Amino acid sequence: MKYSLIVYLLFSSCFFFSCKKQQEQSVYDFEQIKEKGELTIITLNSSTSYFIYREEPMGYDYDLAQDFCDHYGLKLNVKVAENTTRLIEMLKRGEGDLIAYAVPIQNELKDSISYCGLQQITHQVLVQRANKGDTIIKDVTGLIGKEVYVEADTKYHQRLLNLDSELGGGIKIHTVSEDTITSEDLIEMVSLGKIRYTACDEYIARLNRTYFRNIDISLPISFEQRASWAVRKDMPNLANALNEWFAENDNTPVYKSIIKKYFELSKQLFEGDYEIPKNLPKGAVSVYDDLFRKHAKNTKYEWQFLAAICYHESRFQNNLTSWAGAAGIMGLMPRTAASLGLTSQDRMNPDLSIGAAVELLDRLDKIFRKVESISEREKFILAAYNAGNGHVNDAQALAFKYGANPYIWEGNVQKYLELKSNPEYYNDPVCKSGYFRGGETMKYVNNVLATMERFKRISGNKNRG
Repeated sequence: MKYSLIVYLLFSSCFFFSCKKQQEQSVYDFEQIKEKGELTIITLNSSTSYFIYREEPMGYDYDLAQDFCDHYGLKLNVKVAENTTRLIEMLKRGEGDLIAYAVPIQNELKDSISYCGLQQITHQVLVQRANKGDTIIKDVTGLIGKEVYVEADTKYHQRLLNLDSELGGGIKIHTVSEDTITSEDLIEMVSLGKIRYTACDEYIARLNRTYFRNIDISLPISFEQRASWAVRKDMPNLANALNEWFAENDNTPVYKSIIKKYFELSKQLFEGDYEIPKNLPKGAVSVYDDLFRKHAKNTKYEWQFLAAICYHESRFQNNLTSWAGAAGIMGLMPRTAASLGLTSQDRMNPDLSIGAAVELLDRLDKIFRKVESISEREKFILAAYNAGNGHVNDAQALAFKYGANPYIWEGNVQKYLELKSNPEYYNDPVCKSGYFRGGETMKYVNNVLATMERFKRISGNKNRG
């Protein structure tokens, strides 16, 4: 009996310590993340959250998460979900540590996730054109009798239906059901005068106002909605660390610069046509013509081609840095410049900048060597110079999948690059680089080629000087 009791006590002790050890091993919170040295975020591809531009990761949520990781010396890993529902599913399954995307706060989820870190209070707004002479609606009652366009079966559509009911009817609500049209497309259509009104979340409207300065977004049309980043309920230390970090850093220069980068700085740096300075000799297009000729010599590129790229990157101004960090007269990104052997400061040297740009063009020329026509390949090269070759490769893959020609630009690859702002396309398994605002690149390609022809006329088509 005594022997059996001893065995029982030994067994119980071993079982207790075994369970305790397993319990300790199953704990995964901020201490374990710091020991591992990396944090995995789950986010969405979008113009506000996370995207890749010129081969560099960007986005408001991404930049904030990167700054948090830099503070703690952590490596940042990114996993992309297809939609907000998948964000929650992936978090609960342990596929990431943190949802770095402002998801709507829902009481029914508070037992399984903790809302923490970035907190947003947003609402829906009316987007209307604000050119000189346009009448701006100042009150929701002004929508009666007006035509408003929104995507079908979205929260914006539902809000307009509710608002119409609240007002007793009269809003002419048009739903856009085409898969290729997004909220940002509708905002651009308002800016261009193709439609008068649309609706979207205030933070999306703010970002798009940096592209389209002639839109008014001041009229709220919904109640405020709280949204937040989130972690699993069993990670309270990570939640506390995020809350403390945001409380301490929401007024720092870095945080302010991130806000400014996405929601204030214009994405359209230049307006109007370039006027050739009167002090330049006849036939010259810029003070850098000799450098363009020097670096075009013994290459397949006409010097006016290099000059046209420079014009659309910097307007020949050597002291500019774009919202995304592109700098110097050839608009080189820091990571791209480094891969070409240039320091960040070297980008401000016109000679070095043009030389590196030619190296980049050669690199892109090799990537798109299967495009047999040189003039056709130039369009692919320009698109990749502006967007990054990853997005152009995605557009080629989409073109091939949907029966278009992956080696023809207009009506083929161009079409699918534009479609990469739509979730149906950028979430396609053949796409590796996610969301992209392709319409801007389409304009860039067309504008550079048109400017090159203009410079040829001005210079008398003297390609080699």
